[in-house]
Amino acid sequence: MKKIFIKKEARIPFTKPGYQKVLDEKAKLISERPEAVEHLQKAREMGDLSENGYYKASRAKLSFLDGRIRYLERLARLGIIVKTSGSDQIEIGSNVLLSNGKNQFNYTVVGGYESDPSKNLISHISPLGKMIMGKREGDVVEVYAPAGKQIYTILKIIS
Repeated sequence: MKKIFIKKEARIPFTKPGYQKVLDEKAKLISERPEAVEHLQKAREMGDLSENGYYKASRAKLSFLDGRIRYLERLARLGIIVKTSGSDQIEIGSNVLLSNGKNQFNYTVVGGYESDPSKNLISHISPLGKMIMGKREGDVVEVYAPAGKQIYTILKIIS
């Protein structure tokens, strides 16, 4: 008898607020879906679907909602909340103060699906995130980015 191996999907790390944001967006979109279905039904009742812009727009909106809900359901199913251990090493959920010699930067290390550099949320798989994971206060890291090599000193870790 031949064995069949089913590949397990990898778990997706999230901070607690990042995971909650996924659940909140999913709930919001699910609550909007009945209205989108109603709009689509009204558009169908208008007659000729080939020339009906309202029908096409309603169908596109419902399609977008369904696709986004499926995506968020997958994230919620595979997501795992990573809690900081309180150690002196940088991990997902750590708030980090870095210096490049000229400026100081305050970042929170998060999972890849919740990163937002404009809000100082950097992914643990970004170039900077990879280099600082597991490091301690006082460590110096070199990051190779599109702008060139950057050197950062880890000033403080707040878990």
